[in-house]
Amino acid sequence: MKKTVLVSAVALIDADGRVLLTQRPAGKSMAGLWEFPGGKVEPGETPEAALIRELEEELGINTWESCLAPLTFASHGYDDFHLLMPLFACRKWQGTPHSREDQAMAWVRKQALRDYPMPPADIPLIPILRDWL
Repeated sequence: MKKTVLVSAVALIDADGRVLLTQRPAGKSMAGLWEFPGGKVEPGETPEAALIRELEEELGINTWESCLAPLTFASHGYDDFHLLMPLFACRKWQGTPHSREDQAMAWVRKQALRDYPMPPADIPLIPILRDWL
């Protein structure tokens, strides 16, 4: 049986309705693919708390649980694990997102989301996000 990995992700939506994507850095699995910011949920941590922590660590911004709206989720079987990934929407945060881990970032209009190669688990989230925006 494969291990289930819980990862929390967020669609950060700016005032122009664009969504922030980050590129997986070299040396990590699926390097070069684009994804929604977020990360693994640690033991004893809620998905919301994990996102708040990851956004501060990776992008230098702060947000609050009340600003994270559950939108949809991905459930995807990879070769060596099963990914369960809630996707939250967030329109309010403090600070300007910038890469603290040297990964590329892009603010993307909903029509262009499919132009960015993504991990298999992220792809089914695009139509749901586009309909919601």
